[in-house]
Amino acid sequence: MASGPNFLNLLLGRPLATSEERGESVGPIAGIPIFGLDALSSAAYGPEAALTLLIPLGLMGVKEIVPISAAILSLLIIVYFSYRQTIDAYPHGGGSFTVASENLGDNAGLLAAAALMIDYVLTAAVGISAGVGALISAVPSLQPHTLALCLGILALLTLVNMRGVHDTGVVFMIPTYLFLLTLLIIIGVGCWHMAASGGHPVPLTPLPSPAPATEMLTLWLVLKVFSSGCTAMTGVEAVSNGVMAFRNPACGNAKKTLTIIIALLFILLLGIALLCRAYGVAATDPNGAHYESVLSMLTRAVMGQGWFYYLTIGSILLVLALSANTAFADFPRLTRAIAFNNFLPHVFLLRGRRLLYSWGIYVLVALTALLLIIFGGVTDRLIPLYAIGAFMAFTLSQAGMVVHWHRKGNSHLRATVNGVGAAATGVTALVVLVTKFTSGAWITALLIPSMILVMRAVRRHYDRVEQATMLETPLATALVEEPIVVMPIDRWSRISEKAISFALSLSSDVRCVHVQSGEELDQISKDWDPLIVTPLAAAGKPIPKLIVVKSPFRYILQPLLDYILTVCPAHATQRLCVLVPELVVRHWWENLMHNRRADLLKVVLLMRGNRNIVVINIPWYLDQERNQQ
Repeated sequence: MASGPNFLNLLLGRPLATSEERGESVGPIAGIPIFGLDALSSAAYGPEAALTLLIPLGLMGVKEIVPISAAILSLLIIVYFSYRQTIDAYPHGGGSFTVASENLGDNAGLLAAAALMIDYVLTAAVGISAGVGALISAVPSLQPHTLALCLGILALLTLVNMRGVHDTGVVFMIPTYLFLLTLLIIIGVGCWHMAASGGHPVPLTPLPSPAPATEMLTLWLVLKVFSSGCTAMTGVEAVSNGVMAFRNPACGNAKKTLTIIIALLFILLLGIALLCRAYGVAATDPNGAHYESVLSMLTRAVMGQGWFYYLTIGSILLVLALSANTAFADFPRLTRAIAFNNFLPHVFLLRGRRLLYSWGIYVLVALTALLLIIFGGVTDRLIPLYAIGAFMAFTLSQAGMVVHWHRKGNSHLRATVNGVGAAATGVTALVVLVTKFTSGAWITALLIPSMILVMRAVRRHYDRVEQATMLETPLATALVEEPIVVMPIDRWSRISEKAISFALSLSSDVRCVHVQSGEELDQISKDWDPLIVTPLAAAGKPIPKLIVVKSPFRYILQPLLDYILTVCPAHATQRLCVLVPELVVRHWWENLMHNRRADLLKVVLLMRGNRNIVVINIPWYLDQERNQQ
């Protein structure tokens, strides 16, 4: 019997008590892979997404990547300072939903919530599909297994994250820091070569020549490239949403983690853009026969195609696949905050064996798997849906912070910082929506209002329940009255003996209902006087009534239900207790050998009953009785 729990403990870790919560908290070193993996790994596909759209410009397109990257980095710095202030203002977690709800109202909060939930699901799906896509570009023979690989990585991430925040950070440290180290070495060596050669370094291995220009640079193209490059900023909010996951001082550690993540992302994005222009690295057609990723070409150009090249590509593949972890870290916290405000089912408030909001993880996994299946695990099909939710959430969060600082009265500088952030991310959200609308962004634009309607419906349900069950008056003493007890009885047995004994302890008005179907022998009527009435009369106990209901069409449940509803008291001062005796067996297959009328009766009573009816289950355990004998 102990092997089951031991295996579960080995797989998921031992259960944690609530008092052990602080032991699960993390510092900046572990916080970077937990909350920063999505943002940092986007350096592997953000610049490539921008360069891919610049292919029609030829070599001129490569030169344009630096000013476009500079605009993205400027926006990144604005968002960074904005979220530092959010962490200070909301030390218990300042996600967009919380900030927007408290300062802009429920409608803005729900808009932020819907946008962020979609963004987190897409973060998981895009991260996994990008990792698998990079693997397939290195090993083309795996292409037929794209979806299976995506779902396998999703299962692995789920297993790791179910072990808790602390263990997740430990597991992801090595691939995260290996990824950062290799890319920083490439950028450092590349910049040294660039300086030594006067800005024109020579690639160590030949690079494919950029395709000839077929288009001119237009404002529309610049906006499309900018919106694609902005996918590198998704995941920036994760730290402010998970402040409580950090060890004390939580705000200080959260801000340190955010600073390190943004600084590293800034260096990676700027370094990649500069080196791509210096070495003339242009994107190749993702659907072409000779496709090669931008980072692969850049690594070959700077370091050659030796062991370091394969180490770098391996770390990129691993981190891309694991970048979905940011969604695992924040999606459950987001759904918990929404459920706390009654806009999602309260099951999202429950914490599992490792102090996680497990239901948030279950839903994230299910939605991510569904998305991967629908789009076949192909990144290019998912990217157009991406980043819209993140920038909508950024905008609402920063707008909410402006209101927050104005309420404080003496924080005009902070309000200005967040105001600039709201304006910048708002314009970006609009650009992303317009430029990607026909490519698939319309799906996100349609999903967000649909999710808001669902959350509104959940809130109306909880409000209705609260209103219906609210009671401010003292206990009504008139309700303290013996109930009428009704219990079905088939034959005299140990099961019916236990039920009748319990029934007589509740009330003196006990009615045992026997449904006689067809021409079967009415044995219970013959046994009633000698086995039930006589011993109870001798002991001076109340005597239950036997009600025999004829059922010419051999129905059992319907006649029983009709009788219960007939004798149910019309006034609210007396209750009708329905006792349901039930045989409980040990093995599931033993249930197949017994009718399940007890279960059906309980379901029917719950559906067709009323507030005056109370259903009580009377279990009789077969194995316990055998052991006692």
